[in-house]
This record gives sequence, structure tokens and C-alpha cells, in this order.
Amino acid sequence: MLSVKRRLASASLAALMIGAPLLSAEADACTRLVYLGADNQVITARSMDWARDIGTNLWIFPRGAKRNGEVGPNSLQWTSRYGSVIASAYDIATSDGINEAGLVANVLWLAESVYPKNDGSKPGLAISIWPQYVLDSFATVQEAVDALAKEPFILVTDMMPGEQRLATVHLSLSDASGDSAIIEYIDGKQVIHHSRSYQVMTNSPVFDQQLALNAYWQQIGGTVMLPGTNRAADRFARASFYVDAIPKSEKPTEALASVFGVIRNASVPYGITTPDQPNISSTRWRSVADHKRKLYFFESALTPNVFWVDLTKIDFADNGAVKKLDLGPGQTNIFAGEVHDQFKPSAPLKFLGLEGK
Repeated sequence: MLSVKRRLASASLAALMIGAPLLSAEADACTRLVYLGADNQVITARSMDWARDIGTNLWIFPRGAKRNGEVGPNSLQWTSRYGSVIASAYDIATSDGINEAGLVANVLWLAESVYPKNDGSKPGLAISIWPQYVLDSFATVQEAVDALAKEPFILVTDMMPGEQRLATVHLSLSDASGDSAIIEYIDGKQVIHHSRSYQVMTNSPVFDQQLALNAYWQQIGGTVMLPGTNRAADRFARASFYVDAIPKSEKPTEALASVFGVIRNASVPYGITTPDQPNISSTRWRSVADHKRKLYFFESALTPNVFWVDLTKIDFADNGAVKKLDLGPGQTNIFAGEVHDQFKPSAPLKFLGLEGK
């Protein structure tokens, strides 16, 4: 049996070995985790790590909105069944959100993503509206997985605003039962990972390799050593250990406090740059969704307060008003407490697509 000293040395060597091939693959980064607590509490948290201000605002979308996949005449068409509260990216995409049924969707960067060719064989769906399609359409992870497994659309990516690179992301889903799914596109094919045990997702490598890397740290044990860098594999290991280690309190406020502690632990301090890994990015904001109580918390790295939206206080009536909470440049506008009544009526968000270019 290895001594603690030898185990630490072995862990350090392994960390260097498994980290080496990830340096070039690391991109703008995020972390997502799901807490499974006492009294059927389920809480999903994520950090948004990005190299520059991502122009995030919060939006309320009602039921009954008629949408299309934003890729031209052969676009997927649907009408939203569920209202939702979402965090936008550049006000042209849904990056994060929760619907009135308690389904949460988060998109995170995955440099290895390769999407299918848009050959017109199926309706197209722009990547900017992919998570919104799920929030509009499904109440549970199982419903979403059953539908997505039939591949009713071709997912179409596009250039990032102001950048010379395609958007390459994967999608995580979680619901009020604690179920989870991770959807990726690898070598042009959709891959769905579906299990309540899939509580954590970060960025590179692809999800099955993230699980394999984390298995090593599980053998070491989080009380002996945890990797401490900002790389995706290290954040995955820390989040996986802490989300299971924190107390399963029956008090929602304590559970939320613990979850905030974990997602902050997996965040990147504001202003951090890494010379040999230029794409490791500061955490811009964090969201925490309480599935059971239908609460959506938001925390900007540049403001002093956490605030939240209580979905049970929102009228998501069919064809109701779209509303927006302007978070300001860099999400610097200051809010406190519950803010559903501070959203203002707005023109609908215009999702980025191939139309109009």
C-alpha cells in the first residue's frame, strides 16, 4: 500500500501527464454541477468563464412564442410550451436558464465539438437557440433525451461575435428529479450521456474522458489531494468531490450556501491570466437554480450582491410580454433580493442565425 507521500508524488506526476495534452484544447471555460440534497432538493450551479464581457442580460420568455431554427427556409419550427428565465450571451443566444417546469439547461464550451453537415436532410437549428428549444419544449430530462435521440434537427454552428472561430459547445440538462444529461457532437454525431450520476461537467476533453480522468482523483481521495489549477480537468475533480462532500442540509438556505461555495471554488478569480494557457478565462458570473422552489439566482463577479428570480411569481401566459433585466456592461448594475418585478417589457431577443447575413 502506497504511503501518503508516495501517493502525493504519484498524483502530481499523473496530473502533469494527463494535463499535457489538454493545454492546447483548453478554451473559454465554465463549470456546471448538480447538488442532490435532503428532502428531494436539487440545485444546479454553473460559472460562466469568458475572456471578455459576454454581454449577458436576464430575460423572461412566455409560453406560446413561435420560433424557428434561424437557419433559413429549412429551419425547425416550434411553439414554446413552457415559459422560462434565461441568461443571454451577447443578447443573441441563450447560454443558461430554467423553465417553469424546473428543467435547467446550460451550455459550456467544448473545443472538440464537430457538428454534422447541414445537408438539408432535416430541419436546421442554430446553435444560438439550441438550449432555448429544450427549455421551450420539455419538462424533464427524460422527455428531452427521448426527443433528442430521434435527432429531429441538424445543429448548425456559426462564428462567435467579433471572433474568427466557430461556436463549439456542449449542452447539459438537469431537472427537479435530479436527473441529468450531457449532449455533445463528436465527429459530426450526436452523443447523449444520460444518468442521474452525471452531476458535473466542465470543458475539454469530451465528457467520457472527463469521467475517466476524474476516476483517477477519486482513487486518490479528495481529503488527501485535489488538483488546484484552473484547467477543466482540475475544476471537474474539485467540483465532483465537493458537491458530494457538502452537507445534505434539510434547510434550503444552507443547501444553497453550500452549493454557492462549491461553484465559487471551481471559479477563476477575476482578472486572472495564464501566460502559457491564454484561453483560461476569468469567471464573469455564476447562476444557481433551485429546481424545487423554482428560484434562479445570479451573481456577477463585479457586483456585491446575489439576487434571484422567483419563477412562481411570474405570469408566463401564452403570448405574454417578453421582459428583460438589463445587467449593464460587464453585469455591473447592482440588484438585491427577488427581482422578477424589475424586468422591463422588451422586443424579443433576436437569436443569431444564418438568416439576414
